[in-house]
Amino acid sequence: MAPHLSRRFLLQSAALAAAAPAFAYAASGRAAAATLPAPAAWTLRPFELKDVKLGQGVFAAKRQLMLDHGRGYDVDRLLQVFRANAGLSTRGAVAPGGWEGLDGEANGNLRGHYTGHFLTMLAQAYGSTGEQVYADKVRAMVGALTEVRAALRTAPAVLGVSGRFGTGAENVRGSYQYVDLPAAVLGGASAITLSAWVKPTHNANWTRVFDFGNDTTRYMYLAARNATGLPRFAITTGGAGGEQGLNGTAALPLNQWSHLAVTLAGSTGTLYVNGTAVAQNTSMTLSPAALGTLANNWLGRSNYPADPVFAGAFDEFNVWSRALTAAEITALQTSSAASSAAGRGNLASYAFDETAGGTFADASGRALTATLRRTWGGPSHPGFLAAYPETQFIALESMTSGDYTKVWAPYYTAHKILRGLLDAYLHVDDARALDLASGLCDWMYSRLSKLPDATLQRMWGIFSSGEFGGIVEAICDLHALTGKAEHLALARLFDLDKLIDACAANTDTLDGLHANQHIPIFTGLLRLYDATGEQRYLTAAKNFWGMVVPVRMYGIGGTSTAEFWKARGVVAGTISDTNAESCCAYNMLKLSRMLFFHEQDPKYMDYYERALYNQVLGSKQDKADAEKPLVTYFIGLTPGHVRDYTPKQGTTCCEGTGMESATKYQDSVYFKAADGGALYVNLYSPTTLNWSEKGVTVTQTTDYPREQGSTITIGGGSAAFALRLRVPSWATAGFRVTVNGGAVSGTPAAGSYFTVSRTWRGGDVVRISVPFRLRVEKALDDASLQTLFFGPVNLVARNSATSYLPFGLYRNAALSGDLLPTLTPVTGKPLHYTLDGTEFAPFSEGTEDPTHAYFRRTEPRLVFGNTDSGVANPARANGTTLLDEIWAGAPFSGKSALVARVQSVVNAWVSASLLGAADGQRVVNTAQNASYVA
Repeated sequence: MAPHLSRRFLLQSAALAAAAPAFAYAASGRAAAATLPAPAAWTLRPFELKDVKLGQGVFAAKRQLMLDHGRGYDVDRLLQVFRANAGLSTRGAVAPGGWEGLDGEANGNLRGHYTGHFLTMLAQAYGSTGEQVYADKVRAMVGALTEVRAALRTAPAVLGVSGRFGTGAENVRGSYQYVDLPAAVLGGASAITLSAWVKPTHNANWTRVFDFGNDTTRYMYLAARNATGLPRFAITTGGAGGEQGLNGTAALPLNQWSHLAVTLAGSTGTLYVNGTAVAQNTSMTLSPAALGTLANNWLGRSNYPADPVFAGAFDEFNVWSRALTAAEITALQTSSAASSAAGRGNLASYAFDETAGGTFADASGRALTATLRRTWGGPSHPGFLAAYPETQFIALESMTSGDYTKVWAPYYTAHKILRGLLDAYLHVDDARALDLASGLCDWMYSRLSKLPDATLQRMWGIFSSGEFGGIVEAICDLHALTGKAEHLALARLFDLDKLIDACAANTDTLDGLHANQHIPIFTGLLRLYDATGEQRYLTAAKNFWGMVVPVRMYGIGGTSTAEFWKARGVVAGTISDTNAESCCAYNMLKLSRMLFFHEQDPKYMDYYERALYNQVLGSKQDKADAEKPLVTYFIGLTPGHVRDYTPKQGTTCCEGTGMESATKYQDSVYFKAADGGALYVNLYSPTTLNWSEKGVTVTQTTDYPREQGSTITIGGGSAAFALRLRVPSWATAGFRVTVNGGAVSGTPAAGSYFTVSRTWRGGDVVRISVPFRLRVEKALDDASLQTLFFGPVNLVARNSATSYLPFGLYRNAALSGDLLPTLTPVTGKPLHYTLDGTEFAPFSEGTEDPTHAYFRRTEPRLVFGNTDSGVANPARANGTTLLDEIWAGAPFSGKSALVARVQSVVNAWVSASLLGAADGQRVVNTAQNASYVA
């Protein structure tokens, strides 16, 4: 059993949170404050989205597509599954489907997650643009979720709808509600008639109109649909094998009222549908009297636990202690029982006229009041909020292996909801969202704090079912706002010790693990380090990052194949059509960003640029769509792969994170030092920063990466600070900075930050020049398999071939080592080139062209300046070719330096008997006679 919170721990946690602002709730929904305090451990601070405005460019264009999608989407569709779970009216909305609907993969066991993503997207959209439409949608969603939680806190209440003869009672699909009748309802009758009006809204088989029984041995039921979709009545004292039954001849229509009646008398049973006898069995020996007193007397629920609950509406349900005649059954088609010759049922009669409360009156005179109930009872804590019952959380506690058809990552879904609520509070100032978030974590603590540590460790180690996403980060953020010791204690209950300890010891155990199940764990560990100071959390996160970058990373910045990691260093050996799950890139960006807050190692922002400008941008299709966000799940890196922007059944995790990414592209362009003494420019992107503490604005004007540089203009008053400009690790062709036209002294080094310190004044202009070069990156396990980069831009070949394309690049390489002269620019299409008849384009372009992210490097002959020596390009046993060794010496100061390098390398290869002397001389002569691009 996890220990109760000690007084000492409570006091320590309270002290850690002393700087956190209090929060208040107001009837208006406005919060007193909505700022997340920056941890003292962060040496840098981010700016809020509202402080950084995107200018025109590739990011703004991609974002606009997502903004339009969010603006037009009906949020009632997202709320449908939440309202259904609470038994509330779904307002006629149709759930998005896919993973967010009951009919999606694994029966919709992940539903609710996408709503959380969408809430974050809308909140960020408002934070980024200030457009009121997004705030209005956020508030509408938060208001609805508040109503959902309130409904879940109480017993279910009747949902009155238009009935067959007045008012009916609706059982919303996904509410798991049924009507519980008193045990005396059948009265031990030997002859009986049961009559009901039903309006089914879903075609699930084995849903019950009624089921009276003790278990799966003794029962009597009427199913709206049997295994073949037909109505079925059955009675048994010996289980399914002993059923005496009646089957209908046609399926009941959906969304229409149908009348069903069953009569039993002597040995004859008859099933009527809409007044017509459709089945009769004259060999029935069982009656309700043979069943005895039964424990479960239900409308809408089966005694078989796996059977679905009836979805639809009930109107009159009557039970008579005799078999009505056919004429009496016919009369029930056009009038209520009370107005018919048969009269109300003398054993039970429910008109379902109630429009409030959770009970139904019995008009038979026997006072058998019926009660509306949930199959799962109700939440264990008033803070519970979900789009499905608490049962998945309960089942997880006893699971020993994953099965997503039974339990699919319930705490992962809880994280998405929690994160969406926090973002609604932070960006839109809706205090109700913070109340919901706090209550949700109170509920989680009430569950998890009671479990033994061994149970928690087992749960969190289960594939898929035990996945919890970035919940620890979100809980720590909540703790920073509330200061509640229980919230910090809750965050620590998610510690997966075997993973943390291995990474803290720098022991790589990632082979075979599900990538996205584990990446966000480490962002949470960093936040736990911030809150507790426990060093192993920070060490584990830093070491883990190095186990992914670069040893399990593809050129675009993505990681994983078929969602899993393989052995470190294996890249070529993992290329498939299911590489680079988009969620992985999203979470690696978050981790890199947060690591940089702690330690300003440029490698984190180098990775950030790589993944953002390539995989993240390229995962969003360049197309508008009202129904779907058009974001990839996997990005296949196999030759000729065509990206799928409508993956699986829709509303997937990657579409969710893709929506989030597209509304926060600017969140890491600028950071400020904790003491306000420096401004970090991490990314070159057209943006305007409003640095209110300094009273200045910082505007970048650029078409980067189409432009090889950026212009920064200072606006406002004067302020002293150091401007720290990132020099990308690939920027080996020179990085130059001028201020107001004058060169800044110093030598910028690739893979560092170049600092310009001064008192800045309005009108100051900083010009950054970042020359690009074309280069290759080799797969770690196959040097001949390569991907092409021009500056930060991954260039992919567009070709429908399904095998690796062979390309050589040295034939017209420049003296600088730049391979670009070998390619031909495409007129009117920036960053597009051709080589050997194939077009290369930026990976970031969200098209449906077949692409080759990797190609097979082949340099069969020794060619210099497009002049062929006629000599084959020899290779060492390790695959290194003569040309590789020559060009490894670039850049060259001039032609003579290159020729000297050729002579030196040729002499070494001739001496090693790897090249003939005569061929060697031809190579040197060719290099001497060729002309080169500088």
